[in-house]
Amino acid sequence: MAIFRSERVVKGWLSLAVLGALAASSAACAAGTGSPDWKAVEAETIEHYTALLRIDTSNPPGNEARAAEYLKAVLARDGISSKLLALDPARANLVARLKGNGSKQPLLLMGHTDVVGVQRAKWSVDPFAAVRKGGYVYGRGAQDDKDNLTAALMVTLLLKRLRVPLDRDVIFLAEAGEEGTMSLGIDFLVERHWDEIRAEYALAEGGAVVSEGGETKYVSITTTEKVPRRIRLVAHGTAGHGSRPTPDNAVVRLATAVARIGAWQPPVRLNETTRAYFERLAAISPPERAARYKGILDPNSQAEIDRYFFQYEPGHYSILRTSITPTMIQAGFRVNVIPSEAEARLDVRALPDEDYDRLCEELRRKIDDRQVEVIPEPRGSRPAAQPSRMDSEMFRALERAQRRLYPHAVTIPGMLTGATDMAQLRARGVQAYGIGPDAESDDGLSGAHSDDERLSEKALHRLVEFLWYAVRDVASSK
Repeated sequence: MAIFRSERVVKGWLSLAVLGALAASSAACAAGTGSPDWKAVEAETIEHYTALLRIDTSNPPGNEARAAEYLKAVLARDGISSKLLALDPARANLVARLKGNGSKQPLLLMGHTDVVGVQRAKWSVDPFAAVRKGGYVYGRGAQDDKDNLTAALMVTLLLKRLRVPLDRDVIFLAEAGEEGTMSLGIDFLVERHWDEIRAEYALAEGGAVVSEGGETKYVSITTTEKVPRRIRLVAHGTAGHGSRPTPDNAVVRLATAVARIGAWQPPVRLNETTRAYFERLAAISPPERAARYKGILDPNSQAEIDRYFFQYEPGHYSILRTSITPTMIQAGFRVNVIPSEAEARLDVRALPDEDYDRLCEELRRKIDDRQVEVIPEPRGSRPAAQPSRMDSEMFRALERAQRRLYPHAVTIPGMLTGATDMAQLRARGVQAYGIGPDAESDDGLSGAHSDDERLSEKALHRLVEFLWYAVRDVASSK
């Protein structure tokens, strides 16, 4: 029954509008120009993007197989075979491959099909209707990650239609489970189907085109990311009646410990990526900001600028260090009972080379209370890995694509404070880079995971073009 429903849905998705757009873009490709007719391609891009947004793949439960089946049908219409790989049939990953001549190692284009859940009452539109208004498309996944997924799909289709000769295989991966259930997605693929996705380079989410006042300033290409870890603080004391204060109240001990952690952060540590980031950002910034970005590179001026970042530029404050943020506190079960235990949770975002055991020991010294345990939780599946290189063929191709589409901007390497599934790839030696669209919005509140998540149609089309030029540059036969 599930298969029957899936087939019916896929047939419904392949609407006459999609077929018309496909025919138009195919005709443009067949003209032998060697480059797509972008106006003809845009209609099909929107059709696939909105179709994917209308597929509710909220994780949990995911149901990513519905999106994978849609993609499989689209690829098949252009003669591109694909595989569904699944640990759970409802949570399928899709892999498709365009064969090259084998003179270079493959390139992986990756996007995830699952999205985070929604609070429908908070949205001004149906989050799974892909509403188009004011030049934007609204929907859960509009920026995370069905924009990158659609761009990778379109580039795969265009390479096939234009019969681009390839020096390397180009692999299209639509993965499940990125939003918290990696065991069904990237972990499953790396552990059991590595040969299907093994590549020299990978392009996925994480970057952005950064604009101010409608002018593109720079294109951020992420080359590394922080590693998410969790720590529990457990304070112990004597239980008793709330009417009789005690000197070892567990709640007070915990509150003191949390306050001490909140007043301290690990020191500034620049790495190759963040140093290059501030150097290049300084070169394109107004004098006052440029002075800060240059000054953070100087140990003599770091402390003052670091305090400024903490107050006014928290993103920059975070990429300078392993960050530790108290996020949850649990204690007691009745107002008139002093509990014997109280617990807090710390969200740690570690620099890739952080010594985690040493960090925990430092926390114990800062707390300075033997009745408060510092308990690191088991390491998650996202490993620490060396940053991807900034002198690679792929990074240079991304820089050339930037200069072609955004000639007055620069390319800047970045480190994500969040996490992506590129971590597992980098740990296997893949040079992985995060790209993304120009997500500037007029209210600043409609980004990834937000209510009324949206993306401008223009930004989506530019993302497809950017990916196309970078992929063709690094994969096509010269």
